[in-house]
Amino acid sequence: MSSTLKIYTLAVLSFLVGTSEYIIAGILDKIAESTGVTLVTAGQLITIFSLSYAFGTPIVMALTARMERRKLLLYALTLFVISNVLAYMLTGYELLIASRILMGISAGVTVVASLTIATKVALPGKEGSAIAAVLMGFTASLILGVPIGRVISSAYEWKAIFGGIGLVGLLALFIIAITIPRMAAEAPVPLRSQLALLKQPKMLIGLSVSFFWIVGYSIFYSYISPFLLTVTGMSDKTLSITLFAVGIASLIGSKFGGFGTDKWGIHRTLIGGLSLNVAALLLIMLFAQSPVILISVLVIWSFSTWSPGPPQQLHLIRLAPESSGIMLSLNNSTIQLAMAAGAGIGGAAVEQISLSSVTWVAAVGTAFAVGAVFLSRRYDRSTSSQALGGQSIINS
Repeated sequence: MSSTLKIYTLAVLSFLVGTSEYIIAGILDKIAESTGVTLVTAGQLITIFSLSYAFGTPIVMALTARMERRKLLLYALTLFVISNVLAYMLTGYELLIASRILMGISAGVTVVASLTIATKVALPGKEGSAIAAVLMGFTASLILGVPIGRVISSAYEWKAIFGGIGLVGLLALFIIAITIPRMAAEAPVPLRSQLALLKQPKMLIGLSVSFFWIVGYSIFYSYISPFLLTVTGMSDKTLSITLFAVGIASLIGSKFGGFGTDKWGIHRTLIGGLSLNVAALLLIMLFAQSPVILISVLVIWSFSTWSPGPPQQLHLIRLAPESSGIMLSLNNSTIQLAMAAGAGIGGAAVEQISLSSVTWVAAVGTAFAVGAVFLSRRYDRSTSSQALGGQSIINS
């Protein structure tokens, strides 16, 4: 098998992992109805997955640092398949929680191992493209995985989605076992070294941008299906089309974020995208009961939600160019923690206020991200001024 096909196989894994995480938001109402729990309780399945991903992945990666990468991927993917089969077969909310814990941990290790292997099997000079292809699989799960999952859940029982993910994962397991060569483990990076970066204020401020950005996203997106079905009054068919449009907009937004970063710089692109995000969330609140207008606003919201992706990744890399891998790993954990926090805050808003309140609560969370960008820019400028001042003293 060519290196390109190997990388696309890894991208399929990334797609499956992303679908297993995000799909809950697309079928939340169906899970709540079939398990006999409230929307808020069902929404905690997102929180559990994200927390397991955020805390479990770095621990497992540290414990298995010396393990051969192909073997690690096969073990993680096997556990991922088993967790999806359990979600398909088991009944009851409590057992579904157990399957989500296993799913979160195995999904995180699968993504990290896939990214590592992608750089090893890529042609010389194409390592960056290989990483982008694997990450694109994750993005594609938003575009295709969630709306397709909604369609499947409308035609069959929602559990069929996890059964399908398990079957595709099993097929991928055999393909990887046959086509991916053995490769040596990388030098382990102790957790102490990873956490040491968090002692630096600029790192904490930089990561806080990711945290509040994704918190705002998760507050609303975790409850987007019941919101559109109940508050807006959409049909199942219209909801599936809307979710697909939202996914396409997220891809365009991500691409535009890269363009904007090159043209206007990191901070301007971040502030512009996040500010538009806040405005769109407030418009969603205003036009919640006007489906035609709302769909257009949702597209703008999704576009602006994912435009900060490229500039924020570059922002973090520039904060610690000598430790870019560790910084991106910390950012990945931060994003998962934010997903968990957002789902929890959204659930509290639904329970204590109303389902429609998730829009303005999400806007508040995203506004904090805008503030964090301004603070980061101010800190960067003051640090640069101090460095230039020190250099002038030395030169004199």
